[in-house]
Amino acid sequence: MRDIITLACTECKNKNYTTTKNKKTVTEKLELKKFCKHCRKHTLHKETK
Repeated sequence: MRDIITLACTECKNKNYTTTKNKKTVTEKLELKKFCKHCRKHTLHKETK
């Protein structure tokens, strides 16, 4: 039941990371602080389609 999701940078909108999440237990969108190689700094990454 785990689905693959992509994480996009909130500043430059580039899709940098992929991960999985269980959609039955976690219904809200995932938000993580990750390193963006385009911005060259740690930024907030949000789940996209």
